[in-house]
Amino acid sequence: MKKLYMDMTEAGCTALFAKDAEIVPAGTTIYSMPVKDKNPEYQRYADLYDFHFIFDDDIPSVDFYTIPFIDIVAIDSQGGYIGTVGERSDLHGDAPICYIDKDRNCYYLARCFREIVQHPENWRKTRKPLDGIEFYTSKEDAMKRHEFIEILSSK
Repeated sequence: MKKLYMDMTEAGCTALFAKDAEIVPAGTTIYSMPVKDKNPEYQRYADLYDFHFIFDDDIPSVDFYTIPFIDIVAIDSQGGYIGTVGERSDLHGDAPICYIDKDRNCYYLARCFREIVQHPENWRKTRKPLDGIEFYTSKEDAMKRHEFIEILSSK
């Protein structure tokens, strides 16, 4: 079956279906939370587990584009990123969680954020290499190897 790629960094939709093609979400985005939502529990994760959730007042700059799509929700002090694979981040959702280190090695962390929240002390110890994540410098770089769907805006 033919694979077509949908850029999630620009798309106004989160899902697309096509006859005779598999649609693969692509790109890397940041899931940041409003500053008003900061609370001692988020700070506890940062202090005890080096798991720093992202808030609107401190959004990191990401210098890569991934296939499949990764939505980054947290960082660590070692220059790594924690995010969901293939779906927008939802702390109550079922998307798999990955870790990308500063050298762009990708690791599987958990089936979903609930697993991380239940056992935050284990997130570094239980990670396993995750194959199948492609890193590019930009969407344009990814377009050299993959066919993207153009989504027209209604603006």
